[in-house]
Amino acid sequence: MSLHKRGDVWWYKFRFAGQVVREFSKSESKTVARDAERARHRELEGSFNRISRPRTAQLFSAAAETWLRTKIAHLSPRSVIIERANLKHLNPYFGKMLLCDVGADDIARYQAERLEKRAAPKTVNLEVGTLRAILRKNRLWASIQPDVRMLRTREDIGRAISRDEEDALLEARRASRSRSLYPAVLVALNTCMRYSELRLLRWEQVDLNSSTLTVGHSKTESGTGRLLPLNDRAVAILGFWAGLFPMREPGHFVFPAERYGASGDGATVIYDSDPTRPIGRWKEAWESSKIRAGVSCRFHDLRHTGCTRMLEAGVPFSVVATIMGWSPSTTVRMARRYGHIGQTAQRQAVNALKGADFEGDGAQNWAHSQKPRIRQLSN
Repeated sequence: MSLHKRGDVWWYKFRFAGQVVREFSKSESKTVARDAERARHRELEGSFNRISRPRTAQLFSAAAETWLRTKIAHLSPRSVIIERANLKHLNPYFGKMLLCDVGADDIARYQAERLEKRAAPKTVNLEVGTLRAILRKNRLWASIQPDVRMLRTREDIGRAISRDEEDALLEARRASRSRSLYPAVLVALNTCMRYSELRLLRWEQVDLNSSTLTVGHSKTESGTGRLLPLNDRAVAILGFWAGLFPMREPGHFVFPAERYGASGDGATVIYDSDPTRPIGRWKEAWESSKIRAGVSCRFHDLRHTGCTRMLEAGVPFSVVATIMGWSPSTTVRMARRYGHIGQTAQRQAVNALKGADFEGDGAQNWAHSQKPRIRQLSN
């Protein structure tokens, strides 16, 4: 054990379970600091011996890295990137704390600090979700869960673009240097596929003869491997696009990585195309096209657009949920979000309950017979 003074306050330092514990006593008395160090050491020893997993005496940073190593085999590459990004924000705040010392008040302060730095509530909730997973793995979450509150987030769903906006966007995409952007936008609008599902699509997943498409790895278990029927518009654009790759193989990506240049007359020239690698992203081409079209929307809004149009056309919500690839919990949440859409279909559904001969049945006759009685009682 060692004691040292910083300003007017005494600090203590000791080693426990292979970790260096360095804390301040909040006291100007050296005697109090020494007693605090001894009490803290006893507390850790008690925690160590009562809990079957001594990892609770680890520093948060060490426990976090151990947790991530055990999760990598079960996460998609994108999820691993997200979890590492979350830990990049969590470690500066919790990294030097012992895992067993993380409390609800610490989490609340972290949330407040992240909001002060202009982080979105949804982003902070994702970070706290990673923290929760680490604590839960070490059997420490249950004791503080009642006192932890997630931040309130917006329940907006983006927006659905109009037909005129769609036409403007598609016309602008024709002028894009990225030749794959136009077919990608059309397929997105007509299948409601997610951005990553579309970007990683392979030809072996597309069956133009049966007009179907099998989604690969998706964000949810419900979305992975779902079979999507292709409408005539999607079949036409994918058939045209396939004709540009006569040497394509089943394992090749539908939207391959490509590099572009300019010829002497200013025309766009494709000088490098690798079908074994997927396109990196459409971000620059998408943003440029939006500016040319004068339309403000996200690529993900194409998915919202397809969903909205299906519901407005009276497609049952359960069918839409299958096409969208929503998990059961997401389906419940989306039912609330999209509840205002497709009311015509909902009215048709409840009208079907009345029966074909409602006009002359006993229910209507009973309602008419009660009117004089109701007026008499009101007098």
